[in-house]
Amino acid sequence: MYELEEKGYFYWLAVIPALTLLFLYVQYWKRKKQREFGDIALIKKLSPEQSVFKPILKLVLLLLALTCLIIGLVNPKMGTKIETVKREGIDIVFAIDVSKSMLAEDVAPSRLEKSKQLVSQIINNLGSDRIGIIAYSGSAFPVLPITTDYSVAKMFLQGMNPGIISAQGTSIDQAITLATTFVDKKEKTNKLLIIISDGEDHAEGSVDAAAEAKKIGMKIITIGVGSEKGGPIPLKRNGVVESFQRDQNDEVVITKRNTEILREIAKATGGGYVDGNSTKGVLDYVKNALDNIQRTEFESTQMADFKSQFQWFLGFAFFLLFLDVFLLEKKTKWVEKMNLFNEKN
Repeated sequence: MYELEEKGYFYWLAVIPALTLLFLYVQYWKRKKQREFGDIALIKKLSPEQSVFKPILKLVLLLLALTCLIIGLVNPKMGTKIETVKREGIDIVFAIDVSKSMLAEDVAPSRLEKSKQLVSQIINNLGSDRIGIIAYSGSAFPVLPITTDYSVAKMFLQGMNPGIISAQGTSIDQAITLATTFVDKKEKTNKLLIIISDGEDHAEGSVDAAAEAKKIGMKIITIGVGSEKGGPIPLKRNGVVESFQRDQNDEVVITKRNTEILREIAKATGGGYVDGNSTKGVLDYVKNALDNIQRTEFESTQMADFKSQFQWFLGFAFFLLFLDVFLLEKKTKWVEKMNLFNEKN
């Protein structure tokens, strides 16, 4: 098996036929000028050491060297390198509130965008932990199952918005229940659920759901975004605020952060609450929490990798160029005796 790392360099192989055509043209031009200068047979007698074979040989060496250089730049990888990779970490599930109240801009740029920024920063500080993502409002929706691919997680994270869940409201209990299905209850790996929300909860049973999560060894950290004073929910079109969310009495809805419910949920599992308005505070708190959670080996896989072979082609190319430098265009005695090009006639 093999793979080619930089296939674009193959386009440089077009230089090979171009140089060949240039060589043939030069030979034709030289022979034409020799005829204009005088008799070809007489010219050969005046330069008896001049070889017909050597220029061709030098061209072949040069073209082979260029071919090897180009293949070296392509960096072919051949064979396999098998190694056992052991990963140690914990399972972390992020549950992000995507209800309409998260569109409030009492925290810049908005509660939801702030939540996504916090999750992205936390992911940047992780090592070999597995992560999953849940979105919730009136119901919970699995955005990304447990994975170690952080780049994919960030891609899914950026696409989260209130429109991905049709049921409006805020049901934290459903997010907690769904999070317990993300992890293997039989594994001894430590489990952590990080809930990012403004704390508005339109359903009962969040604390009870947290208590059930604790039974499978899951700890919950809650991060509250928004302000105690609160703010209106903007309704935008093409990024421009047209109006604000209103209630049945046609009054502007003011949504406030409910810190108390978030504290109770975290306390039910022995976790903790942190103010999400301070990015540094969140990162420090989560880092300290992760440092105090024992990591266990949760995966042992064999990784196959290809070994780079570019050095062989580059080495051979420089060897050919070295030969070309010291190869003179004079006739070689043993080649002359073979009379390969019928030069004696």
